[in-house]
Amino acid sequence: QLQLVESGGGLVQPGRSLRLACAATGGTLNDYAIGWFRQAPGKERQGVSCINNNDGNFNYAASVRGRSTISSDNAKRTVYLDIDNLKPDDTAVYYCAAVQTRPLVACWYLMTDTAMTLWGKGTPVTVSS
Repeated sequence: QLQLVESGGGLVQPGRSLRLACAATGGTLNDYAIGWFRQAPGKERQGVSCINNNDGNFNYAASVRGRSTISSDNAKRTVYLDIDNLKPDDTAVYYCAAVQTRPLVACWYLMTDTAMTLWGKGTPVTVSS
């Protein structure tokens, strides 16, 4: 059974960078769209970034665009999210999620709690000096 496991969270100083990883166990992510979400204390979960492994289309939320990079290593069955210039507002629990899809489906279209069918348990990120 395919499962997702996040890693890479922790305490980071403002202005530093962080790499989050979403590893698949029990299968591959080759025909999946994978999304990163985050939920800050007292706030709703929001989409951060996504990639459709079928064709590589990707997208970012405005809050991280220009300082984030999503990438996929199919051999390692892992999707990474790099965030640079971290800010206190980036503090949240970060979740990865996935759903089987097809090429040419824009991954951002699938960035909802109901569209995603697989979820990891999350990794906490705290940005503080």
